[in-house]
Amino acid sequence: MKPLPRQISATAPASIGNVGVGFDVLGLAFDAVRDRVTAHASDQPGIRLGKVSGLVDRLPEAVEANCALAAAEAVRQRCGAQTGLVLDIHKGVPMSAGMGGSAASAVAAAGAANLAFDAGLDHDALLLCAMEGERVSADPPPWDNVMAALYGGLVLAARLDPPLIRPLPAPDGLSCILFHPARKIETQAARDLLAPTAQLGTAVEHSRHMASFVAGCTLQDLDMIEAGLRDILIEPQRLPLLPELAAVQQAARSNGALGCSFSGSGPSVFALARSADLANVKAAMADAFQAAGCPATAYEAPLVSAGLEVETFASPARVI
Repeated sequence: MKPLPRQISATAPASIGNVGVGFDVLGLAFDAVRDRVTAHASDQPGIRLGKVSGLVDRLPEAVEANCALAAAEAVRQRCGAQTGLVLDIHKGVPMSAGMGGSAASAVAAAGAANLAFDAGLDHDALLLCAMEGERVSADPPPWDNVMAALYGGLVLAARLDPPLIRPLPAPDGLSCILFHPARKIETQAARDLLAPTAQLGTAVEHSRHMASFVAGCTLQDLDMIEAGLRDILIEPQRLPLLPELAAVQQAARSNGALGCSFSGSGPSVFALARSADLANVKAAMADAFQAAGCPATAYEAPLVSAGLEVETFASPARVI
């Protein structure tokens, strides 16, 4: 097999799944940290794991147990490539943190494999491949983190089959803060807590909140965003995963946050605030976590964050 003409590396950001009120419908790229996947040509067919670095030094070697490998394999099968790849994975996004760690790996791997195999897949096709990677984390795979990490910005899944993903305008003058407590929550375990049905009144009020949030973003109306950024459907069912959440939310809102909720399935917690209020909101959330005896790391990122980024380098990639 001929070596790849260039070394190929792809990165994808952390993300905030659900954005509080949009369970499995809304996602927000959060470019505070990224995963990086670097593809190397292989004389052996299939997808294999190479070096692992960053926040972890070991990941599953089986394709069906590794989000990045499974996403790259989906690209390989889709384009019919007969050759193979070895993927080096650098984990910058914490795992089981509610920051889209599995989605970042899957999206970065799909992006690297797409260029390595010269597959020519567009973002909609890459989304489906990355979803196969996310399936390792939860089955059926949720869309929110994957589409945000791939497309970037604030995105909405208007339809699943075929996918119809559309960006939403990010309101001017808003900033995002996220705290990651020193705990882990597996996505599948968090989804298993959820009831399969909701009462009519809850469903109607939840719809009102989501409509208000989406309209507020579109109209640049911060009052509508604040009215809508209240999750009464999913969050109450997941409160046992982080008993400190209520105190953190109260602290955030009392200091100017428009809303504060779980990031994805948690335990991370995000808040949206006017940029002028962000420092006060950050300090208040930090104090609330500290008062609860729950260490937490703060992350900040632009509200408009980039998604998948693919790089090529002039130096030849190694053949393994």
